[in-house]
Amino acid sequence: MAFRFWRRVRLAPGVTLNLSKSTASLSLGPRGAKYTISPRGNQATAGLTGTGLFYTVHDRKLAGRSGAAPGPEVVERDRLKLGFFQRLITPADERHFVDGIRALNDGDQDGALAALEESRDLPDAAWMAGMIRLRREEFDRAKVHFEVALAGRNELGALFAKYDIAAQVSLPITPDVFAHVFPRERGTRLALVEIAQLEGRHGDAMAHLERLIEIDPTDPIILLSFAELALDTPDDLAMMERIVRDTVSVRNETPVDTSILLYRGKALAAMNLPDAAIDVLTLANRRRKDRPEALMHQIRYERAVLYEQLGRKAQARREFGRLFAADPDFEDVAERLKI
Repeated sequence: MAFRFWRRVRLAPGVTLNLSKSTASLSLGPRGAKYTISPRGNQATAGLTGTGLFYTVHDRKLAGRSGAAPGPEVVERDRLKLGFFQRLITPADERHFVDGIRALNDGDQDGALAALEESRDLPDAAWMAGMIRLRREEFDRAKVHFEVALAGRNELGALFAKYDIAAQVSLPITPDVFAHVFPRERGTRLALVEIAQLEGRHGDAMAHLERLIEIDPTDPIILLSFAELALDTPDDLAMMERIVRDTVSVRNETPVDTSILLYRGKALAAMNLPDAAIDVLTLANRRRKDRPEALMHQIRYERAVLYEQLGRKAQARREFGRLFAADPDFEDVAERLKI
């Protein structure tokens, strides 16, 4: 069924709430990146800034989730409008959750938080309140809400599903890649990773990523997030070796793969394996269509630096020259060319 949005309210930078007469949709994140849950199947849309390219994966396993509480039937024409008798049989915490989402639709973010935090013991209410607090950069309060949501991870998504609310959230992994998450353990932990990184708590961020890798060691977004965080400590050779091992099967099929290969190459360079690093960076550079320009520039720059370190001056100068022609202010290219 096509969505017919009758109101779209901008709540905060990157946060919107969409409601139709039969379906509600909550969006957090920049334009062009979202996760949508609907009865017709779930659709993950992953976008890279500046490219116009999206990746879409339909996941019908999560549609009609069996763990969602059935509860009383909600009127199809407006699932967030509880009638008098409906309110009598709806638990107080759940009423606060519904009131909070409706307040968001009315543009009353403070009222929404007040209502959601009245029902903060409900995982979905805590998750939603945490996302709003995160967008307000109120990290301590957001963290508390996400920890409540994580403690009730088996119930996450139940109320959103019951009221046909499609939660769409985008979180940055690298400057070019956003993770598209929803009310489940993965999305909650990635939000906690974001907070930990912003607060400089490297160990806490890594602990959440370790759990996510345990859940799905092949998830490319998690691999990318792990590699990006691990390279904050390039002197940790054991961690660099782990990046190389964990990314050994990555092929340059998507821009996310290209980003992973950049970090794989940097890890090899940190291990003092420049020739192997150059091979990986060359592989990453072979597919340029639909890749973010800044990402491709960074790959060329890292490879040129390695050429220079190996005494391959002509190749290094050629790479730096091409970079200068494309972006004269990129990194220290002009200085390296003595321009």
